[in-house]
Amino acid sequence: MAEKKKHKELTESQVAELDELFEKAHAALAIIETYDQAKVDRLCQAVAWAVANTTTFHRLVEMGIEESGLGDYTSRMNKRMKIRGVLRDALRQPSVGIVEEIPEKGIVKYGKPAGIIGCIVPTTNPDLTPAGNAIYSIKARDVVIFSPHPRSKETTMETVRLMREALEAEGAPADILQCITQPSLLMSQALMKRADLIIATGGQALVRQAYSSGKPAFGVGAGNATEFLDETADVKATAMNCMLSKTSDFGSGCSADGNVLVPQAMYNDMLDALEEVGGYRASAEQREKLDKVMWDAEGHRLADTVAIAPQKLAEAAGFEIPEDAKFIFVEGTGIGDEHNFCKEKLTTLMAVHAYEGSFEDGVELALKLYDVGGKGHSCGIASTNDEHIDYFGKKMPVSRIMVNQPNSRANAGAFNNGMPMTSSMGCGTWGGNITSENVGLKHYMNNTWVSRKIASDRPSDAELFGDFYDAALEPDGEAKPTDAAVTVS
Repeated sequence: MAEKKKHKELTESQVAELDELFEKAHAALAIIETYDQAKVDRLCQAVAWAVANTTTFHRLVEMGIEESGLGDYTSRMNKRMKIRGVLRDALRQPSVGIVEEIPEKGIVKYGKPAGIIGCIVPTTNPDLTPAGNAIYSIKARDVVIFSPHPRSKETTMETVRLMREALEAEGAPADILQCITQPSLLMSQALMKRADLIIATGGQALVRQAYSSGKPAFGVGAGNATEFLDETADVKATAMNCMLSKTSDFGSGCSADGNVLVPQAMYNDMLDALEEVGGYRASAEQREKLDKVMWDAEGHRLADTVAIAPQKLAEAAGFEIPEDAKFIFVEGTGIGDEHNFCKEKLTTLMAVHAYEGSFEDGVELALKLYDVGGKGHSCGIASTNDEHIDYFGKKMPVSRIMVNQPNSRANAGAFNNGMPMTSSMGCGTWGGNITSENVGLKHYMNNTWVSRKIASDRPSDAELFGDFYDAALEPDGEAKPTDAAVTVS
């Protein structure tokens, strides 16, 4: 019993490390809070360049894949562009002093730091997540303590080390950014209980712990991205977008297409198009083998299949596929909790489902697909019909919908759309999150609202209540109040 209890508590060394981290964080916070806008902008540029230059990021990507055994080198290298996008968005927004003025309302907003950020780093993004969070945090004049995933801790620590060197070179405290060196689930939990704000990117169990820590937290919901086609869709272009989404870092992101929903009349054309862009069409027998290797008897996804090459996935299932295959796709056999292929996959596997009837019938089937999982996260629609896109936008219980774009390359921000750049995507109350936005600069800041008196903005009762208003019941309702008459709180 004593041995079991020991594993539920931090070691003395871990407690000492946390105490030291927070002591240094408070000291660094007192300094960065004094910096002006020009200073924090330059620091953002310095830390971003320290890791996002091609030579360095190449080394970090190789290090992360070798350490964790997860991910694809070519597509992960593209994530250095995400760091550039985060930097772009951060530099274009004010964060020090007045950040917004609304003259007609007499409102001026001042940006203030949120404080000490506890950032939980996933094993699939050991370099991107620290860099993106560092940029937004420094811009907001916060300090960060990163908690790396044990499986990729060396990569995260190296990323943070490089950014610390960049801070020191600019005369700023390196301790604006720190990293836990003895990571564990217990250390992450302890960090979350002591931080002022938590940014949790990772599995759902960890996100739930962030929300139960007693501290404000931005987390992410589970994904199960679906690409929906209507009869106006360009099948070949959509197949290419599905491939780009599915193969990005071996499908490790929650945004990677897991399902494709196609009109019955276009179904065979879509299957052919997916093969043309590098997909391997699994047979019915191979589909059964994939089912057994992907999920256990209770339908829970098995971790060993996450973010691996399609050849390795096929090998694990007991068959071989060509070396040039980019992903595997299966034909769906139904939609519902009992059908595993409807669920989130997080690897190089996709399911294709047909729908019969009208566009509206297809949307109803898409809603059932999201009842299985993924509510709040993302989906895509391939269509040139604006009425269909509007209908889809009104009906789907997701936080972001990409129109004729590859989901996993677009919904976290791209240079050819207006989505805010981020590595953390809120999924609203559908996904158990506090926000349905891409987590960006404003989420790392406090705001002080300064209000000046303006001309009275009190509509008459007749305007407010409309047809419900009865002058006979409220004879003084149209009276104009004096400045001191009423304060509403």
